[in-house]
Amino acid sequence: MVEHFIKQMQSEFEMSLVDELTYFLGLQVKQMDDSIFISQIKYAKNIVKKFGMENESHKRIPAPTHLKLSKDKKGVVVDQSLYTSMIGSLLYLAASIPDITFVVGVCVRYQAEPETSHINQVKRIFKYINGTRDYEMLYSHSSGSMLVWYCDADWVSSADDRKNTSSGCFFLGASIGLLYSTS
Repeated sequence: MVEHFIKQMQSEFEMSLVDELTYFLGLQVKQMDDSIFISQIKYAKNIVKKFGMENESHKRIPAPTHLKLSKDKKGVVVDQSLYTSMIGSLLYLAASIPDITFVVGVCVRYQAEPETSHINQVKRIFKYINGTRDYEMLYSHSSGSMLVWYCDADWVSSADDRKNTSSGCFFLGASIGLLYSTS
């Protein structure tokens, strides 16, 4: 599988192959004969530490089951710079921890005027990451790999602007990927 990819890339681009890929743009890659593990363990540890969450209690899920954030008219405004920095870090981390994609996408909506309830939810995501940061995603190769797609939409789910939220989950064989959007 890897050899085929290398030949295909070399036919299209000028490139050289020094050694097996182990680290790329913050992604740690472990290659095996029939599978690839991808993670951001080092990055996750660094951002948890950067935002002072390494000693916080761990959460089993990144958000409550029925997460409903909204503009909190009576809430205390928090540091916008800190909030957007935390959100940006989480967006990058979602490449290897797809189960945070939805909740981070909801929190992104409140970057302009973040309040206490919003940053509390972002901190909960960091607590979840602190407990699951050593997890890796497995992409396995098999001749019978089939692409399967599931999607869901929650029409007018945003309490603030009545925008809909949709997300999707795709499987390539036993491997999973998630997408999230709002409109």
